[in-house]
Amino acid sequence: MINSFTIVQLLLIALAGMAGGAVNALAGGGTLITFPVLTAVGIPPVAASITNTVALSPGYFGATLAQLKDIRGQGTRLKLLLPAGAIGGIVGGLLLLNTTDKLFRELVPYLILMAAILLALQDRLRAWLLRRLAESGRTGLHEAWAIPPVFLASIYGGYFGAGLSVIVLAVLGLVLEDTLTRLNGLKQAIAFSVNVTAAIFFVFSGQVVWLAAIVMAVGALIGGSLGGRLAGRIKPSSLRRIVVTIGVIVGIIYLVRG
Repeated sequence: MINSFTIVQLLLIALAGMAGGAVNALAGGGTLITFPVLTAVGIPPVAASITNTVALSPGYFGATLAQLKDIRGQGTRLKLLLPAGAIGGIVGGLLLLNTTDKLFRELVPYLILMAAILLALQDRLRAWLLRRLAESGRTGLHEAWAIPPVFLASIYGGYFGAGLSVIVLAVLGLVLEDTLTRLNGLKQAIAFSVNVTAAIFFVFSGQVVWLAAIVMAVGALIGGSLGGRLAGRIKPSSLRRIVVTIGVIVGIIYLVRG
């Protein structure tokens, strides 16, 4: 495990954290920036994914606080779905810890490309959900029906995480009948549950590269704050296209390099 970095490498990690934090605050998909940088500075793939989860987890707390007003009044759903998300995050974390670097390296390009595709489809997904939720005379299923798909999505979130929010929002929109704003708040709470639980689990794994995690976490908090201030000046859809393009390029590079 890496114990030291050059100043240039630490600067790259900090800048990646800032970019990832800003992107997460504006459009989502920050992992498509931060994870490749961690592997580029020499961190093995599994440890890089673990370190990335720990470093970016504070940002999910801030995002959840920002959407508290949309989460209020959904107590029953939270009691059912947050434990499912937490348990799924731990299961995903266990799977990651039991994946060899060789196998994870082979999976990484497909995980990145899948996350990029999900991010690219996010606007269409939201439009579809709005159309569905606007239909009259339909009754949503009981909240408990959301537990199995949320649990499965959370396993993926604990394993890699990029694109988790898109998957969870799709699941909630299929099962629950509510406004997109409230479902978005619920999605954020579930994503927080998954990522923070996985991060706490990873803290005791012995695979967190702490220097990189701390530097990236500080960068992500700064980037998230800047992203919040720029929210009214930058179109999330435009930024999302840039992140998707980066994700596709990075995924192809990983695929070609093997």
